[in-house]
Amino acid sequence: MRNKSFKIGILVVGILLLIGVSLSIGFYLGLQQVPKPPENLPSGVDLSVLWEVWDALEKRFIGELDYQNMIYGAAKGLAQSLNDPYTVFYTPEESKMFLEDISGSFEGVGMEIGIRDGQLTVIAPLEGTPAKRAGILPGDKIIKIEDIYTRDLTIYEAVKMIRGEKGTTVKLTIFREGWDEPKEIEITRDVINIPSVKVEILDDNIAHLIIYQFNENTTFQFIQAAQIIENSNAKKIILDLRNNPGGLLDKVQEIAGWFLEKGKVVAKAQYADGTEEVYKVKGPATFLNYPLVILINQGTASGAEILAAALREQRDDVKLIGEKTFGKGSVQETVNIGRIKIEGLLKVTTAHWFTPKGRLIDKKGLEPDIKIELTQEDIEQGKDPQLEKAKEILSQITKP
Repeated sequence: MRNKSFKIGILVVGILLLIGVSLSIGFYLGLQQVPKPPENLPSGVDLSVLWEVWDALEKRFIGELDYQNMIYGAAKGLAQSLNDPYTVFYTPEESKMFLEDISGSFEGVGMEIGIRDGQLTVIAPLEGTPAKRAGILPGDKIIKIEDIYTRDLTIYEAVKMIRGEKGTTVKLTIFREGWDEPKEIEITRDVINIPSVKVEILDDNIAHLIIYQFNENTTFQFIQAAQIIENSNAKKIILDLRNNPGGLLDKVQEIAGWFLEKGKVVAKAQYADGTEEVYKVKGPATFLNYPLVILINQGTASGAEILAAALREQRDDVKLIGEKTFGKGSVQETVNIGRIKIEGLLKVTTAHWFTPKGRLIDKKGLEPDIKIELTQEDIEQGKDPQLEKAKEILSQITKP
């Protein structure tokens, strides 16, 4: 009996040792995955400052400390210190908002915003949304949200304030070029289901193809629109990218493939280390021989600028009509942050976009081949001189 107990004891000790070794190995491997503090920092950079601040707050702050928010705040500060409006750390709540944008459905007023010359600016109001109905225009500067000045807000701090439940209101103080002073505009929030693609046949032989945004629904909706065009008498296309703030690059690449030969370059991404990545189309080139003009304005940004530039540079017959584009030509990647669970997302600018011919888009934008402005008076009277000019140009092309 004693011998049996002795054997059991050895077995238990062995199991405990095995568990201990396994935990040690797991702990070691876990440590190996934790990013180590940066080594060989430039002279004068003192990493201990962060921990001194942390220690001082713990010892001296009179209120209750929220340690997780302190971590989030430090992460936001790191991203914000780079002075790049598109490099942002998102908390889990903000990450949810970011993913809703990509899916194309959320509650708010429906406009894309960015930072231009340090000022929160409307890139584009989205079609069929409260912002569009309230008369918000590309280029409008948002001076205040409610009573908060926007000068020191990040884009996503502003988005968080503007978003809200359907039926609630938000007051924006807007300044527009040509106005003597800012004006307050109150907008009622709604459910925003962002359309991606729309097509209508004009004059029986011209397809007016509008792409509002490049989101997860774009490919499916574009295929539907393409079928309508193919089944109609239309043999010429107006590609309308006005107020298109961009979106997913893979969708831009897919759409370009309907208008360009397989293998043609859409864009080039140039990274900080000097390396370059080239994005090419894969087909089907269905509309390669369709005469094509493209409509652009201040609200044409990012992926929409990439598409417009690629089609103009890769096809001799393509003209851009309208106004100079926004000039957002940087590449962002998202990184999941958190070892045990996802604690947020880091959206970081990693490269700049260049057109197939090597032209930089960022902060420069695209100049139209034919400049035509759409005035407030035109909008109020229901006129669209940019669209009319596109129809005029295509009507002069006799190519079938």
